[in-house]
Amino acid sequence: QVQLVESGGGLVQAGGSLRLSCAASRRTFGDYSMVWFRQAPGKERGFVAAISGSGVIIRYADSVKGRFTISRGNARNTVYLQMNSLKPDDTAVYYCAAVIEFTTPQTMGAWDYWGQGTQVTVSS
Repeated sequence: QVQLVESGGGLVQAGGSLRLSCAASRRTFGDYSMVWFRQAPGKERGFVAAISGSGVIIRYADSVKGRFTISRGNARNTVYLQMNSLKPDDTAVYYCAAVIEFTTPQTMGAWDYWGQGTQVTVSS
């Protein structure tokens, strides 16, 4: 059973930074595309950022462009989300997911494997 485990969430003041990590239990996930979604209370889960297996193709939601950076670690089965200039609207549970190759990264159904999520809370 493949597992994706997120970490790095927490409470931060507006304007602060956090770095989320997502580690896959199999090294073979180093070739998989990976993504971050987030879900705020009472809202649908929405796309944040995606990165291809090679790391060459990267996509961001407009709401996080210029503030968030997705990257892969040297252990390629790990993906990071560096979040800077955080706003209260960024408060959500952040989920990572993986698929062999993404086509429509903004669509939840395009991703096969999901983590349990990590809570990010940004205070004003």
